[in-house]
Amino acid sequence: MTRPTRLRVEHLDEALGIDVVRPRLSWWLPEGADRQLAYRIRTDGWDSGRTEGGESVLVPYAGPRPAPGQAVSWQVKVWTDLGESPWSEPCSWEAGLRADDWTAEWIAPSEPVVPEAGRRPAHLLRRDFHLDGAPGRSRVYATAHGVYELFVNGVRVGDHELTPGFTAYRSRLHVQTFDVGALLRPGANSIGAMLSDGWFRGRTGFHRVPDGYGTRTALLAELHVETEAGPVIVGTGPDWRCHRSETTAVDLMDGQETDFTQAFVGWAEPGFDDSGWAKAEAARDALCAQPARLTTSPAPPVRGVETLTPTAITAPRPGVQVVDFGQNINGWVRLRDLGPRGTELALTHGEALGPDGDVTLDHLAAEDAMAGTAYGVGQRDRVVSSGRPGESFEPRHTTHGFRYVRIEGHPRALTVEDLEAVVVHTDLRRTGWFRCSDERINRLHEAAVWSFRGNACDVPTDCPTRERAAFTGDWQIFLPTAAFLYDVAGFSVKWLRDLAADQWPDGRVPNWAPEPGHARRADETYNYMNGSAGWGDAAVIVPWQTYLAYADESVLAEQYASMTRWVAFAATRAREGRYHERAVARPEPAPHEEFLWDSGFHWGEWTEPHEEQPFWAIDQGVVATAYLYLSSTLLARTASVLGKHEDAARHASYAENVLAAWRAEFIRPDGTLVVDTQATHVRALAFGLVPPELRARTARRLVELVRAADTHLGTGFLATPFLLPVLADTGHLDVAYDLLFRDSEPSWLVMIDRGATTIWENWDGMSADAIPHASQNHYSKGAVVSFLHRYTAGIRPREDAPGYRHFDIHPHPGGGLTSAEADLDTPYGRITSHWRTEEDTFHLTTAVPPGTRATVTLPDGNTADVGPGEHHFACAVG
Repeated sequence: MTRPTRLRVEHLDEALGIDVVRPRLSWWLPEGADRQLAYRIRTDGWDSGRTEGGESVLVPYAGPRPAPGQAVSWQVKVWTDLGESPWSEPCSWEAGLRADDWTAEWIAPSEPVVPEAGRRPAHLLRRDFHLDGAPGRSRVYATAHGVYELFVNGVRVGDHELTPGFTAYRSRLHVQTFDVGALLRPGANSIGAMLSDGWFRGRTGFHRVPDGYGTRTALLAELHVETEAGPVIVGTGPDWRCHRSETTAVDLMDGQETDFTQAFVGWAEPGFDDSGWAKAEAARDALCAQPARLTTSPAPPVRGVETLTPTAITAPRPGVQVVDFGQNINGWVRLRDLGPRGTELALTHGEALGPDGDVTLDHLAAEDAMAGTAYGVGQRDRVVSSGRPGESFEPRHTTHGFRYVRIEGHPRALTVEDLEAVVVHTDLRRTGWFRCSDERINRLHEAAVWSFRGNACDVPTDCPTRERAAFTGDWQIFLPTAAFLYDVAGFSVKWLRDLAADQWPDGRVPNWAPEPGHARRADETYNYMNGSAGWGDAAVIVPWQTYLAYADESVLAEQYASMTRWVAFAATRAREGRYHERAVARPEPAPHEEFLWDSGFHWGEWTEPHEEQPFWAIDQGVVATAYLYLSSTLLARTASVLGKHEDAARHASYAENVLAAWRAEFIRPDGTLVVDTQATHVRALAFGLVPPELRARTARRLVELVRAADTHLGTGFLATPFLLPVLADTGHLDVAYDLLFRDSEPSWLVMIDRGATTIWENWDGMSADAIPHASQNHYSKGAVVSFLHRYTAGIRPREDAPGYRHFDIHPHPGGGLTSAEADLDTPYGRITSHWRTEEDTFHLTTAVPPGTRATVTLPDGNTADVGPGEHHFACAVG
């Protein structure tokens, strides 16, 4: 009998320095087991004994609380229908510092004059120290207001990027823990950091707002070393010194400028002469006096996860070389040859080329039409060579969205050995894969994967170029897809905590979270443009979808107050506001209007093709009320899961009133919908807004609208994920596949045929004559690939068994596909659904993980409930 595998702590594969007092432990059962009967967990100083039950996911640790810095090694054995297993291989976690354990002080660089935002330098901070004995176990705990890199004895510490990450800094600031034992030595040592603006005071978002959390950067670091002579603690404080670095200007959005002729060689090594440097200042920011903000991330860190070599290098004009990496990404370029001393190079990053073969940024221009303000695109780095052997440029304090980079000023023709692109994003564990017999569909799937990768840099952004904001609506749309492709449990929990922290006092959810620059809330326009349906509803939808994917009930418990506040905000807006044209046409409100949300600002369906009116000029009540019904329904289900039965009844009753209002206002007496768009019909079917007797009719009208558009989709952000599923569910699978395979604009495959390697923001993202429009990397419309996972391959979660404890496998072959394969690593193990058609027979092979069950439905309608193991099915092709 095999042993348990895939041990995890919370949602982490690596749990170094966490602050969860009693972490939850998970494991996969031994291969071949049907069910778990009992488990036993042991650590160095605690043993649970045999514990009856089938729990193997997020099992609370019940042993003694570890001291700060204490490592806990644990193993598990299980009893299953196969008998008693051997002990698993060890896994571990380590407790970090508590808020009141710190002895270090916040320090800030000396900065008599603060340059304008976007032109601020990175600063170096350092100090030497002495160890009397050989270093043993050693940890450094660090965080910053800004982005920092740590160095010990001249060596960069760890492989994390953009630390401490992006959070709601007023409430939450993540601390990182690094093992630095191998970098220390007896005698003289040095510790240092490079510190830049980052998200804390850098320019952020569409409007490039600076100083979102403060006007000074700061560093907090504390090194703990166990030596033969006793423990040593070295922390930031008044004995640190500082200086401007060779990175003379750096901003996450604008780019990084580095002049290596100004570099302090050996600055992070012991014995460096820093007598000419200024003393670091005590940080006086009010946030520095709030240690309760210090916490650790439930998500993996950001890393450089992959490198890409150039696929082509061209020279569109003298002095200019354009490098094509073959894939649109988020990250930066690592350039190895900078030329002789004094060579100045300019790197411009872009997603597309112009007609002249040069990089174009025109489609990424950010302009506030209301204010008449244009914002720079950024995406530019500059570097000056010092001529030192082995010198390379890697701008780790900024990121760019790009496939192409223009390099100006290099004295020779570059080769593929001279540079590479570094793909930078949260180091999420891949969990889901899909392939089928059609290569264009496979390329569409990979474009969706890469689009998510390009927008998962510590927060789920809308795009890695023009805005880089963690838009709420984009994540609620794409989360079910992302949760198949990657383990995004901790990533979502982290983001939800920021959303709740930045939720407005009236319950409104901002358009993006984290939300820098709270002072902007006093601006009338900014205030009005927050709290949109479909975006704010992420406060409810994201916790619910995370719970379904990972069986983590604590997500619901932690977010319940935030969920409730959002629904209350929307309910208040519905009760107190009215759409102006409705008020004119019907001066006396109908009784149902108390539950009709038709006031305030809403993004609406967003980026529907061929929109006849701007989104802000139409009644968005049909969208907002639909989402109010969905969120109040999910809130009722959440309350039920949490055992809050009175709340559940109250929310369910309110949801029924909202449903009645939607039906009264938006369904005509003849059963047709007042708003005759594809998106409205999709939402009516997906959310259950039309009564059962009208579902078939509503679906037929949806098909008519699709066919009237020459079998083209007409949906935008919000309805697109549901379009193909509702067609399949209402008996129109052929239409769903016709849309999927449509390859003229607007469609998904037109993106692929026009060379997209990520998903476009707009359906016309690249014209037929290769002119780019808007962002080339917005994952929202890529949510269509969830249809491939849940319908083509047929792997679907069930609301009554979260975490895939019981799931459905119901393949829907079509579109001329002759095979499809999907694999999904769930909290309990790997699910597979592989099918092929041969002549007149459909063949299906499935794998069901230990401890779970599946309901398999074949295309001919036959079903089977099966347990763990591999199963084979066949039926005639219809």
